[in-house]
Amino acid sequence: MLLFLAFLIGVIAGLRAMTAPAAIAWAATLGWIDLSGSWASFMSSIWAAGLLTVLAIGEYVTDQLPTTPSRKVPVQFATRVVVGALCGAIIGTPSGGWLICLVAGLLGAIAGTLGGAALRARLAASFGRDRPAAFVEDAIAIIGAFLIMSALPVSASMPIPA
Repeated sequence: MLLFLAFLIGVIAGLRAMTAPAAIAWAATLGWIDLSGSWASFMSSIWAAGLLTVLAIGEYVTDQLPTTPSRKVPVQFATRVVVGALCGAIIGTPSGGWLICLVAGLLGAIAGTLGGAALRARLAASFGRDRPAAFVEDAIAIIGAFLIMSALPVSASMPIPA
């Protein structure tokens, strides 16, 4: 289950790079995931949650601009992959499975980036314009991130099955 959640948070990072870490920071701040004493404990700070939320909102705004580059250009793509891997690793940290979850998050980010671009292109074609498609993608990212965070195991020490 944890690997699946790490993959899914990577997909969210592929859709909207800053939504995934903002969701994790809020989950850590609210005690949904215990990162205390780990390398990722900084995510439990209200400051991290606030800053990442501001960055996520900024991403939602800039995504609507016609000058925003494609998510598939190298810098955008790499950012999503790195963020997806980092978020996957954070999800796996409490159980000690950060490395395998890092890989799952990375793969999810690749899938989310490419799949999200394809889905948005199809939606934009069906709507006849891009903006409604972008709003649908925004909603999927926000709702998906919330559902993933709410599905995290209650026990911070839940081991990943071998």
